[in-house]
Amino acid sequence: MTVSRLGLVIHGGKPAAARVADRVREWAHAHDVTTADVDVWTDLDIDGCRRTAYDEAQAAGNPDLIVTIGGDGTFLRGARVAATTGSLVLGVDLGRVGFLTEVVASEIESALDAVNDGQAEIEERLTLTLRASRPLETPRDIQALLEYGRGPSLPPPPIRPLRQEDAGWGVCLDVVALNDVVFEKLARDRQASVGVYVGRRLLASYSADALIVGTPTGSTAYSFAAGGPVLSPRLHGLIFTPVAPHMVFDRSLVLAADEVVTVRVLERSGRVAVSIDGQLRGVLDPGDWIGVYAGTRRAKLVRLGPADFVGRLRQRFGLADAAAAVADGVAPEVVRPSGPVPEDLQHLYLPG
Repeated sequence: MTVSRLGLVIHGGKPAAARVADRVREWAHAHDVTTADVDVWTDLDIDGCRRTAYDEAQAAGNPDLIVTIGGDGTFLRGARVAATTGSLVLGVDLGRVGFLTEVVASEIESALDAVNDGQAEIEERLTLTLRASRPLETPRDIQALLEYGRGPSLPPPPIRPLRQEDAGWGVCLDVVALNDVVFEKLARDRQASVGVYVGRRLLASYSADALIVGTPTGSTAYSFAAGGPVLSPRLHGLIFTPVAPHMVFDRSLVLAADEVVTVRVLERSGRVAVSIDGQLRGVLDPGDWIGVYAGTRRAKLVRLGPADFVGRLRQRFGLADAAAAVADGVAPEVVRPSGPVPEDLQHLYLPG
């Protein structure tokens, strides 16, 4: 593709991010590409919230490429805006983990050249969206407490138009989650007590600190920290992970992409906060419910070469080899069988 308009999402707390952004602007000027800052937290609405993803994209002129400069949190900010227009996202890593970001600062010009020349690869990732019993909102009496130390909040998710035939299915919230949707207790002394349904069937009622519904991309984020499994991002599925549940069954559940996870707050539960990709978006009261399901939109990540999820996992998490295993020999970093692909494996190793 040829880039015509570029959006910049910059980590404001990192001076190095501002310097890299200047280099991106210089590249854009040299290639006659228009630039705009995205999600800058300075244009707040009357309630002191940031703009919706759609409004951000419109204000930036609907960029066809969004470059994020920071860490994975900054990347998620860019991804939520990119999803509204189907634009590409390229992450420059200045963070501590950098699992989603693709390039280091020294490579930014060559990476932009690759995108502009059509030499980059596009990796599509599954996203999540929501239906709910009512629109999400955060009561004013607890909003200041929940936002403490977080910076300006995102507004409540907008609602898509409800068709007459959708009656009974709840309101459709116009959100896109790349990592996860988290249901978390608000008070230290009041657990989140919820019924969790898979499809139409009750899986179990949980009393827990939190419950996570994530994508394969999000399996290496909060779900992983809570003891959940790591899933290949090539999978199209959902993962459900309870956090500190008061019950014997505390395992994660891996589901198909066409299954819906519904969380219903029980009648005597404490209030439950709902966060989408780490951003607080509303509070549920007893009796409220939210259904989480695979979205129709895909996040489009720019990659400069073939995806190497296992190599990234080993490098970014600093996986160490067992001392006992190393004592018995050194495993090669890469296994490359020689000769043509056998007939029974050809469906796994397609040309290209």
